[in-house]
Amino acid sequence: MRFCYQAIHNPPLIKVPGSRAPRVLLPISRTPRREETQVATIVRSNRRNSFRCIYLPAVLLFFSSVSAYSQSPAGQSPPPGPAGQSAIFAKTELVVLPVSVTDASGHFVSGLSLPNFRVYENGRLQEVAVFQQGDTPVTVGLIVDHSRSMGPKLPEVTAAVSDFAQSSNPQDEMFVVDFNDDVSVELMDGKAFTSDPQVLARAVFSVRARGRTALYDAVAEGLIHLQLGHWDKKALIVVSDGGDNASQQKYSRVLAMAQRSQAAIYCVGLVDTVDTIENDEENPGVLRRLSKDTGGIAFFPTSSESIADISKRIARDLREQYTLGFVPEKSDTTDSFRQVRVKVVFPGHGKLHVRTRSGYFRSEQKHASAKPGKGAS
Repeated sequence: MRFCYQAIHNPPLIKVPGSRAPRVLLPISRTPRREETQVATIVRSNRRNSFRCIYLPAVLLFFSSVSAYSQSPAGQSPPPGPAGQSAIFAKTELVVLPVSVTDASGHFVSGLSLPNFRVYENGRLQEVAVFQQGDTPVTVGLIVDHSRSMGPKLPEVTAAVSDFAQSSNPQDEMFVVDFNDDVSVELMDGKAFTSDPQVLARAVFSVRARGRTALYDAVAEGLIHLQLGHWDKKALIVVSDGGDNASQQKYSRVLAMAQRSQAAIYCVGLVDTVDTIENDEENPGVLRRLSKDTGGIAFFPTSSESIADISKRIARDLREQYTLGFVPEKSDTTDSFRQVRVKVVFPGHGKLHVRTRSGYFRSEQKHASAKPGKGAS
């Protein structure tokens, strides 16, 4: 019996029943990346989503410069086996972790290699299958609050978005979600993504400030749009001056979406004080929690620190991360949350701080199915 492993590619289509934002589905060319070769590893997508019964198509996670993953051409089947034999297709799930390592002073720690890292899932040590260091491209969604109170702040936010794009990897792909009472996913000169700072700035400034703050709905729309991106590394950057007071979604459901998408969420809170009593109008605790639970950082700029300064810090953080990936052990439990912890062993460098996602949702697993080979009876 011959075992065949095949990567399965799905077109970027999304069904969004009752979505708050107008959806424009654009054909995105997905060509094999440079220096890719076939390997016997499959990345399985999540088949469940918690946002209004959304079905997200399969998202293939692979890093060409580390572990050479490849796609089979659309519509092409693996060569049939000898008569009477069956081809068995196996799928496995790769969990990708962006990892930031800093010293006691908050400075990035470079020069680490694979032996310095330990990855644990639910307390069990895992074998790291993917390791990458250095600047890798990322798909980024800029989620910008356009509620009434943000009016005076939008010019500075627009300039910060432009600075972020200029500080990012030239291969990054970015998009903008504007929100107030409504949520809109902006098109970048008719395209789903761009890396042009001026195009991004125009998208932010195209919506006037009015109404209330549908923060959770906007984050949910951003997580959906992320899945159309080419890059495995994904992040959202949320800029808001208040808590949520207009969403249909709840925090728990948005968090579950983020954990399934493997996206880190960075938040920039433009609040008067981070010690304020939490209420509908100003709730910095929500921004902190959203970032911590997904491996991002929450920033609350002071009078001496501009939004542009923070945007550059976020761009630098994304570019300095390590990327680890592991294939989780098989389990009978599906759709369950798995806690993840990453430890760094680097003698002689004092206490190091490691930041990554707190965990992920295990997607539904299906048994490998046998497909009769040519000539089988």
